[in-house]
Amino acid sequence: MSEQVKRANRRQSLNAMLRVEGFDVVVVCTGTEHQASFWQARLERGGSTIVPKGATVLCVHEDWNGGAGNGLGTLYAWRKACALAKAKGRGDLAAELAAGTVAAAVYHTAGKGTRLAPLPGAENNNKPGVKLPVVAPLGASGAAVPLTILESVVKQTGVYAASRKGRLSVFWGDQIFIPTLPATYDAPRAHADILCMLAPMPDAKTWKDRGLEKYGLVAVGKSGAACQIEKVDHGTAVAMTESLGGISDVGTSLGSFSVTAALLEALTAEFAKELDAKRGCFDSDPHWWMPMTLPLDAYVALMAKKGIDAVASTAHHGRVRAMLQRFDDGGKHLLGPVLGPVDVGGDAYWWDYGQLKLYLRNALRLVEDGVEAGAMREFLNAPRPCGAPDGSALVVDDKSCLSDVRVAAGTCHKSVAAAVTAGTVELDGAVLVNVTAASVVAAPGAVAYNVVEDGPLVLEAGEVVTDVFMEDGTKHRQRSTTAVDGGKAWKEAVEGNKFSFEQVYKMNLATDVSKTADLAAAAHADLAAVLLAKNLAVQ
Repeated sequence: MSEQVKRANRRQSLNAMLRVEGFDVVVVCTGTEHQASFWQARLERGGSTIVPKGATVLCVHEDWNGGAGNGLGTLYAWRKACALAKAKGRGDLAAELAAGTVAAAVYHTAGKGTRLAPLPGAENNNKPGVKLPVVAPLGASGAAVPLTILESVVKQTGVYAASRKGRLSVFWGDQIFIPTLPATYDAPRAHADILCMLAPMPDAKTWKDRGLEKYGLVAVGKSGAACQIEKVDHGTAVAMTESLGGISDVGTSLGSFSVTAALLEALTAEFAKELDAKRGCFDSDPHWWMPMTLPLDAYVALMAKKGIDAVASTAHHGRVRAMLQRFDDGGKHLLGPVLGPVDVGGDAYWWDYGQLKLYLRNALRLVEDGVEAGAMREFLNAPRPCGAPDGSALVVDDKSCLSDVRVAAGTCHKSVAAAVTAGTVELDGAVLVNVTAASVVAAPGAVAYNVVEDGPLVLEAGEVVTDVFMEDGTKHRQRSTTAVDGGKAWKEAVEGNKFSFEQVYKMNLATDVSKTADLAAAAHADLAAVLLAKNLAVQ
């Protein structure tokens, strides 16, 4: 595919995203009831800036002991969303999906976000509410507020809605991608399809050089059928996929998938016992796509690497295959293979915010030159050069991206700042998001996030500072560095913190995130009023 065609495809997708094309039904699955209430209000207030006008928003929480996994979690979220729709007078969503009159999507947001710490803690465990370094006008008032990761994902993935009437799509709440292949397609497809970044099947040396044995992959046969494989070498991949008649393409799986209403119904019926009892944990890749598409011996070998014994994996493989046989006997296998690929392009833009170092990397992409950085700025509505605020003595270079910044004086070099009020700043390659402070000095790679500081705020290179507002009005400051992996240091009180990331997480398990968001907003507003009254910031 030529670069010209790729650019045209990206342009088409970006235009659709900016028009806010999207799903008829948007389901957000959260970790707590408070988070569900927060997102219901937030997305409804956002109006047509995030979801299409007239779309139904249904936010539910996964009250499942130990977690359902994204497989059972999808079925449970859809079940709860259908019940919520009926309670709201929306009607029978399952019937509408079966009739092909609506396209629906579930966005999974649960999880601790350990590798993104301390940012999720600063949102009181509301991981999808982590803010990006841009603001957007939301709601009828048009008030500018920092855009969240989830809102960006909902806006981006809506480009697939036009091709998915009668299907339930499933997306993750922390990654944005801009495809280089068209997001719309008309031909009948498999009952399940999975997003992936495909390229021609490489030889053994190239496979190893590209490190493909480290990833979950989608392999596509010459017939168009696909199968899911995970962390295998070239020879094993070839052996496992003999049933495909040879691999034509292979690529990294993005994990996101869609299923027809018919397959959704079959899966729901098969796992009804687990859904009713709210017990068990099944993920889509190892518990659905792999047993659906891999021979028994290959499946057992893969599951053994996960510590699952042959008896259990053999029984599960047989269970899934029996379900497919009943599905086939019922005349539902009319689309060909059960699993097919949806290629986003081997060089699609993929902006992952699931780790702290990736959050910083993608935030600072906004100050870069180049086509990809330009596409990100356009998608996030973060134009350059932005210049200093009116009436400010702030000196801003032509690389920095500032939005809703009220600063009286200082310098800003290759930095990104959103929703910032301060007297003076000295920023060099830094990221500030939702910060109110008397003054800020931030070195390269520093991140200040959700911080209220009535004195000077000084960040060394790579330092990360956040504030955690609690329901009782107290505030805890958490520090880290971009070199700290929150997943590995989860139980440690790093950088002199009073609490570990895990302790902050546990403290916030029952937190009303709407209330703490209001408390934090009031603290920012109070200090901003003081700074403005003293002429320490720009009105």
